[in-house]
Amino acid sequence: MRSILRDEIRLMHPSSLFSLSENLERLSRDGDPPEVLALTVDFERFRPLLVEWLGYSDGAKGCRPSFDPVSMFKVLVVQAQHNLSKARMEFMIRDRL
Repeated sequence: MRSILRDEIRLMHPSSLFSLSENLERLSRDGDPPEVLALTVDFERFRPLLVEWLGYSDGAKGCRPSFDPVSMFKVLVVQAQHNLSKARMEFMIRDRL
């Protein structure tokens, strides 16, 4: 139990410049869920449908750019897979950025 807590603390407070990249490599090696999902599903195939269905504009009117529809679709898939509330999903996104 202590070693798990020690690992979590080390992840939250990297001790060197390279520890973040080492942690990301370890996540990839252990099967990072977003990476596995990206290898399983080709989300870009959904882009034309998402843009059409959501009515995204081309930005000619000068309005604020919309969120990427494929990224939002990925968020909805992960949210449904893990049965997360909107608030929890928002926290997870903010925490990981």
